[in-house]
Amino acid sequence: MSVRKSIKVVRGQHAVDGAGVKLRRVLGLNTVKDFDPFLMLDGFDSINPRDYIRGFPWHPHRGIETVTYLLKGEIEHGDSLSNQGTIRDHQCQWMTAGSGIIHQEMPIASERLLGCQLWVNLPKKDKMTQPAYRDIKPEDVSAVKEKNTTVRVLSGDYHDHHGAVKGEYVKVQYLDVALESNSVWLYKETPNDQTLFLYLIAGTLAADEALSDFEEDACAILMAASSANNSDYDELVVKAGTHGARFFLIAAKPLKEPVAWGGPIVMNTEEELNEAFRELNNKTFIKHDKTTS
Repeated sequence: MSVRKSIKVVRGQHAVDGAGVKLRRVLGLNTVKDFDPFLMLDGFDSINPRDYIRGFPWHPHRGIETVTYLLKGEIEHGDSLSNQGTIRDHQCQWMTAGSGIIHQEMPIASERLLGCQLWVNLPKKDKMTQPAYRDIKPEDVSAVKEKNTTVRVLSGDYHDHHGAVKGEYVKVQYLDVALESNSVWLYKETPNDQTLFLYLIAGTLAADEALSDFEEDACAILMAASSANNSDYDELVVKAGTHGARFFLIAAKPLKEPVAWGGPIVMNTEEELNEAFRELNNKTFIKHDKTTS
């Protein structure tokens, strides 16, 4: 049996973004090549509203998808095209920025804000697609209960259960996995040609054949397929620590395209990036008068 192995653990660093939101930037510019097509991952976990209450006021996006998933808390959002809504416990907002959108995300004071935002790069041919929202509510998510494990399927498929999002541009496998104390989970549904990583949001987790080296929360564990190529689907084997583990399994096929990244805008060339900022200054950034959902 071939097993995926942990080849890189990224713990990121504390950062401040938006109007003063304290978070942990786990993935960013330095991890683009290894984690392609995933650009950025910000984790947030706070019981102090002063850490996040200033939020992320109006800002643009182009060329990416943003996936905001909350386990605890509340975030109000709106955009320049009159869309608005609220993300709550076990809810997800999957936004395709495409050709361009200007929006804001404002967390509301709560007992705890726990979750993350993931940026998914869009292929070159789809950078300028029409913006779209997909609000994923708890009732939209299949919860697969197994021995000592619960797997929620946000996107992709798991044991014949289908996620709320299929992935029109990048087919992302996004699973929310909760393991009980000292339990082992086996997974073999992601092809070897895909980037696969685990974001450990709570507890401790060992992710390798030995199952003895445990990682603590707020880290991304990149899992590589076997170089032997004896199988198209290598198995992932993980084990929770004494207090269990909660992690997100995230996977997709890499784009292997050039990345030109300027703040909230990600294109393929510097020329495209400069054009986007010129359009922002000229107020011609928005290409569509509505979003799809």
